[in-house]
Amino acid sequence: MAVQSKFLAVGAIVPWARAGAGAVATQARGNATFGPRGLAMMAEGVSAPEALEQLIAADDDREHRQIGLIDAQGESAIFTGAECLAWAGGLRGNHYAVQGNLLVDRATVEAIAMTFEESAGELADRLMAALAAGQRAGGDRRGQQAAALLVVRENGGYGGDDRYVDLRVDDAAQPIERLKILLDLHHLTFQAPAEDDWRVIKGNLCRDLQRILRHAGQYGGAIDGCYDERTRQALGALVNRENLTMRFRETEGLIDQQVLLVLQKRLGLTSDQLGTIEEGDI
Repeated sequence: MAVQSKFLAVGAIVPWARAGAGAVATQARGNATFGPRGLAMMAEGVSAPEALEQLIAADDDREHRQIGLIDAQGESAIFTGAECLAWAGGLRGNHYAVQGNLLVDRATVEAIAMTFEESAGELADRLMAALAAGQRAGGDRRGQQAAALLVVRENGGYGGDDRYVDLRVDDAAQPIERLKILLDLHHLTFQAPAEDDWRVIKGNLCRDLQRILRHAGQYGGAIDGCYDERTRQALGALVNRENLTMRFRETEGLIDQQVLLVLQKRLGLTSDQLGTIEEGDI
């Protein structure tokens, strides 16, 4: 689920999801109990449309509510109360639901739906692209403030948690752009590269890594392109410090080429500066 609103910390209110059950978005005059109650019903096998019917039937303030649900089978359901502030409404499609209120116009939800349908790749990236498309089409007519992205996957999160991606920007001038930066950082930190992206640490690549290690004050050996024990230990320490361990196979002498660029950027080194680092005391 992805959301943006001119509302502080919207990610703490709107998105709810549980692996193997489904997802719930509660907004407009949001009823936070819709999240856990809807997920509990869908976890017991109740479909999204049936769960929606039960939730709004028991809510005296339903005409001010907006809610969207999708169950683990991909069936979706949406509801927009008659008293929600214009423009308010939503769309449903194959394995998705999109909705909004206080929007510039209907073009926002149409852009989100079309982008999601036409995009490919990982779900988190598709949701991020759809959210950005909605903003370009108009978005919240009050402006921007907060955004969030939530994707659950059984045992897919850190340490076996189900929260595969759980990112929030609580208050920012351009929260969607900031959220995209966080998602890219999440991929870098928690995902291993594709097999084609691994590089053997030798030759010029190894020399550049040794120069980076020297600049970081963690290596005093020769800049000779040899992945020896001293280089291995120093690189392991720096990669661990920078939380890039998923992109380094220490014992195999393999690294994602992207790590070199990331370390350069984090240490404030240009390519020209990197080339001037030679052997010497540290």
